[in-house]
Amino acid sequence: MVKAVAVLTGSEGVKGTIFFTQEGEGPTTVTGSVTGLKEGLHGFHVHALGDTTNGCMSTGPHFNPAGHVHGAPEDEIRHAGVASINITDCHIPLTGPNSIVGRAVVVHGDADDLGKGGHELSKSTGNAGARVACGIIGLQG
Repeated sequence: MVKAVAVLTGSEGVKGTIFFTQEGEGPTTVTGSVTGLKEGLHGFHVHALGDTTNGCMSTGPHFNPAGHVHGAPEDEIRHAGVASINITDCHIPLTGPNSIVGRAVVVHGDADDLGKGGHELSKSTGNAGARVACGIIGLQG
């Protein structure tokens, strides 16, 4: 079993811890909690870079190794990101060429429209708003 963790910190007291586990070649289970968020839904994505030198802005774009448009976790065609912190997902492995280890988790200030909102950013980012917290995904012992 491979385990990873991301400790999230952000603006205005937003913080949390996200845990990732993967058994063999199976899907990755993502669990955890984030506190300090305004009430309502929030985008929750894996971003391409594990770089927080400029806060959450330096984490780059969404991690999208297959070049898909943005979508919901249950959509077959979508980015390799998640929209919840209590799911099992086969698009975010902890091993292999598309591993998310060393990348970042970002929580956004607004709800993710799952690529279906009609906004110019819907198909690329889910139009989820500002980055309010982030953390680098690292291996856990």
